[in-house]
Amino acid sequence: MARRAEKKKQLTIDDWVTRVYGQGAELFDRAFLTEVEKLYLVSKKVFAGKLRAERRTKKMGSGVEFAEHRDYTLGDDFRYIDWNLYGRLDKLLLRLFEEEEDLHIYILVDISASMTLGKIPKFFYALKLAAALAYVGLSNLDRVAIVPFADKMLGWLPPNRGKSRIFKIFDFLKGQVPGGLTDLERSLKGFVAQSSRRGLAVVISDFYDPEGYTAGINFLKFHRYESYIIQVYDKHEARPDLMGDLHLIDCETGEERQVTVSPGLLRKYAAEHRRYRKELTEFCTSAAMPFFSTHTELPFQELVLQIFRMGGFVK
Repeated sequence: MARRAEKKKQLTIDDWVTRVYGQGAELFDRAFLTEVEKLYLVSKKVFAGKLRAERRTKKMGSGVEFAEHRDYTLGDDFRYIDWNLYGRLDKLLLRLFEEEEDLHIYILVDISASMTLGKIPKFFYALKLAAALAYVGLSNLDRVAIVPFADKMLGWLPPNRGKSRIFKIFDFLKGQVPGGLTDLERSLKGFVAQSSRRGLAVVISDFYDPEGYTAGINFLKFHRYESYIIQVYDKHEARPDLMGDLHLIDCETGEERQVTVSPGLLRKYAAEHRRYRKELTEFCTSAAMPFFSTHTELPFQELVLQIFRMGGFVK
């Protein structure tokens, strides 16, 4: 009986959507696709060409646009010598071209049990945000991978390229089963071990990890990922509407505790939640990582535009 009860709790994304919105509802419906296409068009209009140079590198021999010459040094490939200039200047110079590199975008989404909390579960917001950012990346012809995690990586969708691949990403996200503990360090170390190429790592989570978030985020920085850290929380978590003698159960560990909730305790709790978010903000700022903290009532479109304005995500 215990096994059957536990199995019953493992709801898929579609199960959650039906539970919250009713039969026949979809998380990624036609209206959602229309919204993310608008976001892409806005990003191109506002930021066209503004950040393009950030993804260009000078390489010898071939490329999309001539950049400059440099002196030939012993060991350079003589095929890239500019012989026309040699004939005029009697000097060996190499031709360098600018090449635009593919950007690899890894979107890591927390689907642990704590993300299922909220009138509208937090992971709904996280998945929509992940899908919107993926769509923009795919539309820019970047390579986009999706990495769900909880206490470890829960599989991943390898890098895809091209706008039409968004439906593959939708299907992958809808196939996830939320639940389990949160272990950021183990999850992010697992991700780094399995990703063969560095790039931009977007981590979307509530960051409610009993062991803390610093080790995992520092691991991304140490391995030279350009990281965007996005905290998603529910307003009810920040200021719960509770009072009296309560029996509380941790949704991830199952730990139980008897608590008498008073107005004074609620004020202390709210202050502690603000402190935690402030410390996370300061940590990411000190590590030079773009950080965003949002509650689930903020339209995801507004957060996506904030991310664009920060720079570095769109080209």
